[in-house]
Amino acid sequence: MARNIEIKARAQNLEQLRARAAELSPEAPLIFRQQDFFYDVPRGRLKLRQFDDGTPAELIFYQRDDCESPKASYYTRSPVTNPEAMHALLATALTTRGIVTKERQVYLTGRTRIHLDRVDGLGDFVELEVVLAQNDDEEEGQAEARALFDKLGVHETDLVAVAYVDLLNQDDPPAT
Repeated sequence: MARNIEIKARAQNLEQLRARAAELSPEAPLIFRQQDFFYDVPRGRLKLRQFDDGTPAELIFYQRDDCESPKASYYTRSPVTNPEAMHALLATALTTRGIVTKERQVYLTGRTRIHLDRVDGLGDFVELEVVLAQNDDEEEGQAEARALFDKLGVHETDLVAVAYVDLLNQDDPPAT
């Protein structure tokens, strides 16, 4: 399984974060409109990701702890040629846990992807993914993520422990 170090926070000032991320990245950001369909699975998280721009869809399984500090995420990705049929199959076999729709701007700096996300129904967030090679040390990746959040001006009080789908489900009242 591939792995990275992730950390996420609410973005108090997206424009300021965008300017700081642009200073850290040698290239213009990649911009995507994404829709993630999450399914209930016995462990980890499973999502089908679709893009509005024609980028091929993918099925992603990942496992990580729910904590506010930088954490390791282990993941597997697979391309999906027919996302509608895949969703129909998964929704039949599993419970659809939720749907997350967002606009994502991705800035690349070294081995780190800076995501500036505007999530429908939740607001603005910043997320880092420090991509680790097979022999890379997780603690070094965690330190790198902390240092980059400092450069971006992200405060510890804004850190988020869980996935967007979990935040959306927290906001939904239980069915009666």
